[in-house]
Amino acid sequence: MSQPLFIVDAFTDSPFRGNPAAVCLLDEPREPDWMQRVAAEMNLSETAFLVPQGTDRWDLRWFTPTVEVELCGHATLASAHVLWQERGNSSEALHFHTRRSGVLITRRMKDGITMDFPADPPSAIPVPEGLTEAMGEAPRWIGRGKHKVLYVLDSEAQVRALQPDLSLLGALDIHGVIATAPASGADYDFVSRFFAPAMGVPEDPVTGSAHCCLAPYWAERLDRTTLRGYQASRRGGLVGVAVQGDRVLLSGRAVTVVEGRLVAA
Repeated sequence: MSQPLFIVDAFTDSPFRGNPAAVCLLDEPREPDWMQRVAAEMNLSETAFLVPQGTDRWDLRWFTPTVEVELCGHATLASAHVLWQERGNSSEALHFHTRRSGVLITRRMKDGITMDFPADPPSAIPVPEGLTEAMGEAPRWIGRGKHKVLYVLDSEAQVRALQPDLSLLGALDIHGVIATAPASGADYDFVSRFFAPAMGVPEDPVTGSAHCCLAPYWAERLDRTTLRGYQASRRGGLVGVAVQGDRVLLSGRAVTVVEGRLVAA
């Protein structure tokens, strides 16, 4: 039996920018091993699998090419975009039930899609052994959220120029590293890049879940709860963030670039 399959560029309004995610619509749950093999075949940073539970409710799981993850922002944005834009869902809000991140609610807005995610404020930690060598720059400040390490540098130029040793980084006991710095201009408030070679993602183009960590950090330091972040990867993408207590609203646009069917059993 074939399944509808889409590739969507998230956190962008232009094709071939932002972060591509595959979205696979299932009629019923499938085994994790099968989903992992599909994600490896897609070879994108994340593939989302959706199983309907009602008009506005879906079970949602995300897989990188090598592992299942607890939370993924750009693939959630891509999933909501597919349901509204490509499948004609008329609900103003969609509820995604996840295994470890609770219910994630997405809403259609005039300027895109907004997602309600759990905040992940980082706490200061000593620099893990080997991390500075792997990153190639010493941090101004370093902290850890639930899984990710926040690696704060002095300038946007430093973040953009980073060339981490991905082999060294992937050998460390670290889920992923978010490099960040204040923006040098007025178009956005901070910049970031995200590296997760241990998870099968050398550098992620635009990472929604990283902004759950970035948003509370920069909101406190810039004394504002509503900010704009730019992920300065080769593809690049803008993420709007709004801190609301222990939640973060992430906002962005998305563009469908591929529509087809998965015919493998």
